[in-house]
Amino acid sequence: MEDMEAKEPRRTGTRLCCLCNQRRAALKRPKTLDQICRECFYEVFEEEIHRVIVDNKLFNPGERIAIGASGGKDSTVLAYVLSELNRRHNYGLDLFLLSVDEGITGYRDDSLETVKRNEVQYGLPLKIVSYKDLYGWTMDEIVKMIGLKNNCTFCGVFRRQALDRGAALLKVDKLVTGHNVDDIAETVLLNILRGDIARLSRCTSITTGEDGPIPRCKPFKYTYEKEIVMYAYFKRLDYFSTECIYSPNAYRGFAREFIKDLERMRPRAILDIIKSGENFRISTSTKMPEQGTCERCGYISSQKWCKACVLLEGLNRGLPKLGIGRSRGLDNGDAKDTRQSSRTKQIESKSCGTLDF
Repeated sequence: MEDMEAKEPRRTGTRLCCLCNQRRAALKRPKTLDQICRECFYEVFEEEIHRVIVDNKLFNPGERIAIGASGGKDSTVLAYVLSELNRRHNYGLDLFLLSVDEGITGYRDDSLETVKRNEVQYGLPLKIVSYKDLYGWTMDEIVKMIGLKNNCTFCGVFRRQALDRGAALLKVDKLVTGHNVDDIAETVLLNILRGDIARLSRCTSITTGEDGPIPRCKPFKYTYEKEIVMYAYFKRLDYFSTECIYSPNAYRGFAREFIKDLERMRPRAILDIIKSGENFRISTSTKMPEQGTCERCGYISSQKWCKACVLLEGLNRGLPKLGIGRSRGLDNGDAKDTRQSSRTKQIESKSCGTLDF
């Protein structure tokens, strides 16, 4: 009897995975609070993303897909999982990595080295576009002129357009980004705080820009940031974890802290915020911006000049704050006298946040 008790494994203080009931639980899912093993975590994590892709019909066989790759955890996990699902479920996609070099010394140059390693690890072609080549400015140069207060506005506007231009160079059908459920909840909150009805009406959409040349998709729409971190950690994926040196004072950061506080109290709060955003109904009397093209560069814009061109004009004139804010404008008629706006109609641009979905 004593020999049998000695051979029987002790399970005191350990829990079995609630899914397979065979292996020892290695983590508690932030999303469901289930205690599961690593193997089951990989399976449910990947299967949930697969279901999102299939249920929302994000891709069609034979499409060329660009993955927005920054080297961070979100885009690295997205590249890895999408590559795996593409092979496992025969999506029939041609995948590419697309990175933007903002020109931030000690941050983006290091993260791009991670992306270059991912190119080899995942066997995906990589395309890098830079602010310097596209706009003639790096973020280091912009921050030197504008300071740290409004720099994220420049970076967010330029990055969005740079990704679209890079995707056009790759001739892809869609662009996918690693925006997760936390990011989208933050955006819902930010748009409410700014009273930005136009973005509030579309920020929860899993696919945007369907009426444009290159739609954007968010396969991680319902994926928690904490679970992405866990997946990257357990899979030992190669990613860059340093925060941008210019973002500590970004307005989005305050919304992020608030969302994290809510999540600690009730994990499902993040999904509920997104559900609320999806259920918002915009009044039919609300005037929405009409999409057109920028007269200067041809990019999508609801104004005569796109936000990027307005910001660039301010930088090139030595007036970097000219394009900041909702009500500031730019005289498109006489470059010698910006004060005499009566000569020509000012080009006013809608406000832009750190990220524009």
